[in-house]
Amino acid sequence: MARIVVVGAGVGGLATAARLAATGHQVTVFERAGTVGGKLGRYTHDTPAGSFHFDTGPSLLTLPEVFHDLFEATGAKLDEYLDLVPLDPIVRHVFPGDGPALDSCADPVEFATRIGAAFGDRAAADWQRLWRRATRVWNASSRDILRRTVDSPRDLASLAWRVGDLAAIAPGRTLRGLGRRHLSDPRLRMMLDRYATYTGADPRRAPAALVAVPYAELAFGGWYLRGGLGTLADALLTRCLDLGVVVQTDATVTRIDATGGRVHGVRLAGVTAPVPADVVVANVDALTVYRDLLPHPRRLAGLTDRSLAGFVLLLGVSGSTGLAHHNVFFPRDYDAEFDAIFGDPGRGVRARPAADPTVFVTVADDPMVRPAGHEAWFVLVNAPRQGTAAGAVDWRRPGLADAYADRILDVLAQRGMDVRDRLLFREVRTPADLDAATGAPGGSIYGTAGGLLRPANRGPANGLWLVGGSTHPGGGLPMVTLSAQIVADEIGPAW
Repeated sequence: MARIVVVGAGVGGLATAARLAATGHQVTVFERAGTVGGKLGRYTHDTPAGSFHFDTGPSLLTLPEVFHDLFEATGAKLDEYLDLVPLDPIVRHVFPGDGPALDSCADPVEFATRIGAAFGDRAAADWQRLWRRATRVWNASSRDILRRTVDSPRDLASLAWRVGDLAAIAPGRTLRGLGRRHLSDPRLRMMLDRYATYTGADPRRAPAALVAVPYAELAFGGWYLRGGLGTLADALLTRCLDLGVVVQTDATVTRIDATGGRVHGVRLAGVTAPVPADVVVANVDALTVYRDLLPHPRRLAGLTDRSLAGFVLLLGVSGSTGLAHHNVFFPRDYDAEFDAIFGDPGRGVRARPAADPTVFVTVADDPMVRPAGHEAWFVLVNAPRQGTAAGAVDWRRPGLADAYADRILDVLAQRGMDVRDRLLFREVRTPADLDAATGAPGGSIYGTAGGLLRPANRGPANGLWLVGGSTHPGGGLPMVTLSAQIVADEIGPAW
């Protein structure tokens, strides 16, 4: 039995702790915040009409089998803890102009039919051809990458890639390039581009292999958890406590002790004596690990390409708007949005809030999260990270957040969804707020920008492991949960 310390009680940390405790290890989790869940945050706003409850992080659950596997591995059933609700549509896509919206779904044949009805037979045939390619990419990725450690480019190169897999993955091609090659309709290209933002990347630079992201969502479905996705954190905490995991909140780890090439424990703020450990699992951003907890200049050097962040409005809306659960309102010029968010430091062009951004609106039809006759809106806009460098924006600048919130509401009104005179309240969350609340550097949602190779789960010291969205296999709830499975399998059982 190993003494294991998990740093951070996000989904990755709690999932790892539960798996390790179920195999006989002694596990302690330290969380800097007062609650567990990490980026799976929640917020409640009380009004005379009643209480509004918001998920302030992820709003969609995909690959539900990953979570079924997690609970079964810890001796439980997912359905005993969570109420999964399938979504149809998964996402309603609203494009510029007066054309039809497009509702995605988990039935490939039905989705192709919907594309044909909205955009014509050629667009449907294009999508089916892209789907066949996405299927090959997904199969190769899920078989060879998503459930095993990938520590270096050499590991990727050594995989027994089939010739067809390599042709589908198209090393060196971008997601934007893949869309232009396969899709003639500009609206479908725009929809495909959006999936690069699931990994925090610019579609013009993101690898074509990210076509596996829409495949995962559309092949296995999108799901909502009744009561909000924050209930996943509650369920994981319950599993940990039932398995004997010690979870301490308001406990900040300041350093990982690792002399002589192996870990010995951690240091806590305000505590003189170190906490001994045979194994340390860090569920914090890899940049924070290698900059602050265990300084490592070589590994830190590869973490400069940060992902995009998010600007969020939490709105209490009176009446019903008829929106789907997930809605995406696209701009006329998608490239202008990415030019603004990422800037071009090499040419002296600073990042800035996009003037006409894509707007994501989540509205759960769930009486558990809003009063009768009202809606709780989670509004998300892609945004530059917090900071003062050329590739960032200082969101703490007085007046900026409120002015940009006004702008987002104006944009929604221009796109046919004007709720400015129906607001009971609005709350603003900037990348600076996410940084402060979760320790995500600069409020970057996914750590480094998306790609096939992310920071390794195996740390530079024996007994150090990394889990979470900033590490392999990537961001998003299922990938974070798979990182926990990879690490727990590598550590192995206590017996």
